[in-house]
Amino acid sequence: MTTVVSIDPRTGSAGGAVAEETAAEQVDWICQQAQTAFPALEAMGRAGRAAMLRAMADALEAERERIVATGDRETALGEGRLGNELTRTCYQLRLFAEVLDEGSYVEAMIDHAGDTPMGPRPDIRRMLVPTGPVAVFGASNFPLAFSVPGGDTASALAAGCPVVVKAHGSHPETSVICGEILQRAARESGAPEGTVSLVHGLDAGAALVAHPVIRAVGFTGSLSGGRALMDIINRRPEPIPFYGEMSSLNPLVVTHDAASERPDEIGRGIVGSATLGSGQFCTKPGLVFVPAGADGDAVVESMRVALRELGPQWMLNEGIATSYRAGIERLGSVEGTEVVALDAELPAQGFATIPQLVFTDAAGLEPEVTEECFGPVTVVARYRDVDELTSALASLPASLTASVHTGRDETELPERAVHVLRDKAGRFIYNGFPTGVAVTWAQQHGGPWPSTNTLHTSVGPTAVRRFLRPVAWQNAPEPALPEELRDAGPGIPRRVDGQLVLP
Repeated sequence: MTTVVSIDPRTGSAGGAVAEETAAEQVDWICQQAQTAFPALEAMGRAGRAAMLRAMADALEAERERIVATGDRETALGEGRLGNELTRTCYQLRLFAEVLDEGSYVEAMIDHAGDTPMGPRPDIRRMLVPTGPVAVFGASNFPLAFSVPGGDTASALAAGCPVVVKAHGSHPETSVICGEILQRAARESGAPEGTVSLVHGLDAGAALVAHPVIRAVGFTGSLSGGRALMDIINRRPEPIPFYGEMSSLNPLVVTHDAASERPDEIGRGIVGSATLGSGQFCTKPGLVFVPAGADGDAVVESMRVALRELGPQWMLNEGIATSYRAGIERLGSVEGTEVVALDAELPAQGFATIPQLVFTDAAGLEPEVTEECFGPVTVVARYRDVDELTSALASLPASLTASVHTGRDETELPERAVHVLRDKAGRFIYNGFPTGVAVTWAQQHGGPWPSTNTLHTSVGPTAVRRFLRPVAWQNAPEPALPEELRDAGPGIPRRVDGQLVLP
């Protein structure tokens, strides 16, 4: 059996053993335990699960120092960044508790028996119910907010689904610590054993997705990894939903007016966003369109200055560092590109890389330029006129986000750009940068393939919808109905005979 070890990206050295890779028979036992836990977790009701989520947030907060220190040692993301990420993680757990309290997420609907233009109708009542055990794959770049205690886990638990997390190999000790904290909080809240479980290793992840009791998969990672899991799902006798976030270019457009009005602000902002977290954000602006001419030149000069102020940056693991270097070579091999790298020496140890800018022309963008390069680099494409810009935008793959920087009174060009990009992104940012995803009701963190393969969001309260399915009760006696569908009502918003009724 293979031992799972923790590796420090700053030195490349391995620490002590964290766990053993989970064998197939163990995966089976864990999944069966999750299936056994499912009815009891659902039976806790909205109030019981809300209390559990709040207890989980409190338990994580109580071990903040240990979690952040371990996460920093395993990811080199910095204690400040990880402290903020833990705050976000706890916030979203508590937010899903509020979602449970409010109750509209179940979409309770009641149509009483009565006459209609089509004739008599029966009494029909409908709501969303949990699907069953969910597999969650932790993300390398967010060891907290998109990993063991992250949004996929929080939303699945809120829905009433037990969660089996495949811990990411880039931060196994952080995963184990967070898993134990969640398990303890669940147990102390009266939740059944098997509410939250962990597995380790690639083979265990494959066995998890193939296991018949798993009813949905949440994944944040590479396009190749997502495709591999989808292939496993397609070989199952009963395919299940796969909610994957995989690849995103996140184009950003700077108009002539914006470049003229605030070149330094925009140039520095682009570099800051593209290198945040060593460029290891799914929302990093990977391709930036800047106008040709003097105004655009000022933006580019600001970017060059901002680049020179940076230092070498740490990648999460050796594989990502190697992939980044290969991506830079690919970009540099494209005819007509200019690669500008930070003039700095790499440390002798660890997985450090050099931030870079790549310049090209917007006319006739090569496919290699529109592929995501995960790391501290962005491609700058210069465009001469609106037609050249919109033609280039139309050729891009879909992304999670698209951003437009406009002048004070400018409307026509931004509207044309957004019109072209409307079918290619899930979130549009005006005069801002895409890194940073607010956890709110209105958030949409998802887009057309290959950014995701789902119409749902993985961030915000409506992420819970991924792990629910609709069920209708026809002419059911009152005792047979869920509380949310009984006549007395549980004090949640409901649609009764076509009318929205608030508590």
